[in-house]
Amino acid sequence: LGLYSGAIFIQLAFGLNLYLAIFILLIVTAVYTITGGLASVIYTDTLQAVIMVIGSAILMGFAFHEVGGYESFIEKYMNAIPSVVERDNLTFSPSCYTPQADSFHIFRDAITGDIPWPGMIFGMTILALWYWCADQVIVQRCLSGKNMTHVKAACIMCGYLKLLPMFLMVMPRMISRVLYTDGLCLPSECMKHCGSETSCSDYAYPTLVLELMPNGLRGLMLSVMLASLMSTLTSIFNSASTLFAMDLYTKLRKKASEKEPLIAGRDLCVCSQFYANLSVLVCYCLKV
Repeated sequence: LGLYSGAIFIQLAFGLNLYLAIFILLIVTAVYTITGGLASVIYTDTLQAVIMVIGSAILMGFAFHEVGGYESFIEKYMNAIPSVVERDNLTFSPSCYTPQADSFHIFRDAITGDIPWPGMIFGMTILALWYWCADQVIVQRCLSGKNMTHVKAACIMCGYLKLLPMFLMVMPRMISRVLYTDGLCLPSECMKHCGSETSCSDYAYPTLVLELMPNGLRGLMLSVMLASLMSTLTSIFNSASTLFAMDLYTKLRKKASEKEPLIAGRDLCVCSQFYANLSVLVCYCLKV
């Protein structure tokens, strides 16, 4: 998912083929993960987090200014209905393109809501506990902390940062629907606007960046999107290599030297990179 979203932005910004963009991103990410290890991942993630927050906040400001503020945004979003609701003697159901009445509610009806409140409270809570408390990507960073005080402080800071995506990412995407209603609502219009046969919703945020921001800030947002993507990929590559080297390789070779697990982890990253690029090539060939 991260590869796809990052590749979409590169495709729109530079006009590159989607699969070529994915291939390039895989190569760049793998190179500095393999050569730098966990230290490079943590340092780059820290820098990228700062860039992401600043860039996303700037875009949010541009987006809200474009729609006339928060109150105007709510009103315009609820009235963001595409001009084309019929095609080839087929009339689309209003439920396909009309914003839901509970769009601005977190806790939605248990029966009719697309995300019922019981699932929101119980299902997503379990999912969040698994990811934030047990996922290797998070656990590995906690284990690399200087001491328990640093680890606890970092976890609390991450909790506060998780409050920001609602305002920095979700609402700008909703504003994108207000500004580019015809191109983002109906699948029948998607081929015309974004070349997709299903939906242009994946293009909502990148379109907002390219249309609203001036050239200099547009470059900053490109860095933000790439930083977000590469942060995810480096975490996956590094965690996979750690699990293989420490939990599998050292069990198979009980008398392995200190360097052997390091080499084994890097070899796994190289293999993962190879198979990932091979998968991209296969998908491209099947599509063609």
